[in-house]
Amino acid sequence: MHSSTVTSKGQTTIPKEVRRFLHLKPNDKVVYIPDGKRVFLTSINGTILDLKGVVKHMAKKPIDFFRLREDVKKKVAKETMEE
Repeated sequence: MHSSTVTSKGQTTIPKEVRRFLHLKPNDKVVYIPDGKRVFLTSINGTILDLKGVVKHMAKKPIDFFRLREDVKKKVAKETMEE
């Protein structure tokens, strides 16, 4: 088990072994996922599709990330054309 101290500003250092395990490099992003009394830490590498299944959703059916990504692309393209 690895630990670190939280500073008065709410900052902490991720232990070297954890950074190595998650393949974290400088400027990589991480996400904290609350789950009851625990919080999971994982790296964000790649696209939103890599996060499929990481976050629980309140909807009765699973989110189709492929469709979500395409919908976002279309919306961004439309907004860009309108400008």
